[in-house]
Amino acid sequence: MADYIYPAPGVTDVEATLTLTVNGVAGDLTVPSLQDITVNASNDLFTWTTLDEAAKRNVATTSTNSLSMNLVLEQASFFGTDPTGTTSAELGIFGMSNNKSYVDFSLYLGDTSTGAVGKTITGTGYITGLAPTVSADSPVWISPITITVDGSYTVA
Repeated sequence: MADYIYPAPGVTDVEATLTLTVNGVAGDLTVPSLQDITVNASNDLFTWTTLDEAAKRNVATTSTNSLSMNLVLEQASFFGTDPTGTTSAELGIFGMSNNKSYVDFSLYLGDTSTGAVGKTITGTGYITGLAPTVSADSPVWISPITITVDGSYTVA
């Protein structure tokens, strides 16, 4: 039987978890209320044509990496506990984005379907793409969030 990645929603120490830290500053912020997560690893391509072929040629070049997700906003994690602070918990997601903080992230994908410890994707980048919204059909604030990765992912 295949050993699938199982994010185990709501199961402590087993579920998919995103942790943020301001680069070089001690103190983590575990992001609550994630609705969905997308790990993007998009290779760019250099494309050319030649007169002696009917099809184009491609060579992979650098990769553009990002994490995208939606979350239900929670006061302390979104706005932080001290907007003039320096740690990720003090600044919150909004403060880290607004300050253009260089952040370290750690995304635990969840345990496997056989109960083994799963993989973690780590890297560094910037928080972008915040766009909180609320509506009559969704009476809590929800926001997309993107972490634009600077460099490559590391998987452990």
